[in-house]
Amino acid sequence: MTDSAVKNKNWSDKFLSVVERVGNALPHPATLFAIMCLLVIVMSWLISLTGLSVKHPGTGEQIEAFNLLSRDGLHLILNKLVTNFTGFAPLGTVLVALLGIGIAEGSGLIGSLLRMLVLGSPKKLLTVVIVFCGVMSNAASEVGYVLLVPLSAVIFLSVGRHPVAGLAAAFAGVSGGYSANLLIGTIDPLLAGLSQEAARIIDPLYEVNPACNYYFMAASTFFITAIGTWVTEKVVEPRLGPYTGDEKADELQRLSPDEKRGVKYAGLTVLVLIGLILGGLIPADGYLRDAETGSILKSPFMSGVVVIIFFAAAAAGIAYGIGAKTIKSDADVMKGMAKSMETLGSYIVLVFFAAQFVAFFNWTNLGIISAIKGAQFLQGIGADGIPLMIAFILVSALINLVMGSASAKWAIMAPVFIPMFMLLGYSPEYTQVAYRIGDSVTNVISPMMSYFALIVAFIQRYDKKAGIGTIVSTMIPYSVIFLISWTLLLIVWVLLELPLGPGSNIYM
Repeated sequence: MTDSAVKNKNWSDKFLSVVERVGNALPHPATLFAIMCLLVIVMSWLISLTGLSVKHPGTGEQIEAFNLLSRDGLHLILNKLVTNFTGFAPLGTVLVALLGIGIAEGSGLIGSLLRMLVLGSPKKLLTVVIVFCGVMSNAASEVGYVLLVPLSAVIFLSVGRHPVAGLAAAFAGVSGGYSANLLIGTIDPLLAGLSQEAARIIDPLYEVNPACNYYFMAASTFFITAIGTWVTEKVVEPRLGPYTGDEKADELQRLSPDEKRGVKYAGLTVLVLIGLILGGLIPADGYLRDAETGSILKSPFMSGVVVIIFFAAAAAGIAYGIGAKTIKSDADVMKGMAKSMETLGSYIVLVFFAAQFVAFFNWTNLGIISAIKGAQFLQGIGADGIPLMIAFILVSALINLVMGSASAKWAIMAPVFIPMFMLLGYSPEYTQVAYRIGDSVTNVISPMMSYFALIVAFIQRYDKKAGIGTIVSTMIPYSVIFLISWTLLLIVWVLLELPLGPGSNIYM
């Protein structure tokens, strides 16, 4: 390693030690939301004492802070605490989607598809395929981290390339390009639900569909794949040099006959499902269109994307399991679904407190008051357009360094920024897509990212002395270049006024 690389590593270690101390000083995200609930209650009382009020720019209504420490506030909390939780938009969508994906993952379908895609690729396209698979894998929760990242290091080593470069390429796709995908994944309905809750602070009837960012994120999939490939081959791999460690290449096993048969069964099942979906969408009176208007944008198909994800993943997973003989009875199916739920215990606890915070924040009117005041301030200083969007992306990226959960951050930020941007004329879908860029690009250098410690363990297999600084010095080029290039892509999107997704535009 060169002297400059050593200096970068030293700087990275110092920088990360500060970030790690700050991150460790924060309480658990669920505790953080509980504390914020208490703060909102106290703030509602204090602000109500000042008599602060604002005029709603749309309705002309005078809005005052609602005191949650009042008698009416106490009754509201007691009556709504349970329904705040059970009615929280992201909870059901995530649970349902993961049940289906759990079957596909438990049967071995997802692992076999990743191995097949990577192993069947020409060596010249190896980096492209790994980054692309990394981006696509985030539709299936943690499978990219636990399977593709270590597998990519093994693949690079088996073809004589530095294993850490393969690991970095996969990690960049899985985590740095986290929001990009050609499929609607669990993160889409999760964020859309939070965005809808926030948008209704301004417009009680506003709907944010899970596919609202699909066009931009589908284009971003190829964009991030190209950028990630370039960074790997032109920046990261030359810096690493030839691999001189003790680890020897293992023979990578191709799909067995049973696994190939399973993939064939799953493929046929997916083709049948696609045929059924197209049969319900293509005819003007298709059974998946809106019964009254014939619309696709506001149809059971669009509102039922999560249900479709569940049935598609479940059916493909079962078909694969039957073909590959990994599913021998209904108990194996239920085991896959149960396993996917095992990882959600802490998420459900988090959602309970996040749901209360969102509800309390809405009840107090603090969100709309701060949004109107904030919009007036931004208008007063002339902050608008692209500079405002760039500033918001940078804020999101910085917050991501000390708070790992994308949904937890968005639950805090959406009630403030979405109403603020709406009052400036920008859609909730646009605010959400800007957040997703900032939230994704710093994942690969954030020790608060839940799988960061796992990546350190993976890299230590090939470099016994590796630590957090090693990961950060390797991944910083991806983070910086993704941030700049992805922001530029959004700027081009804005200048061309392209739709962000089906029925989702940049402006209100």
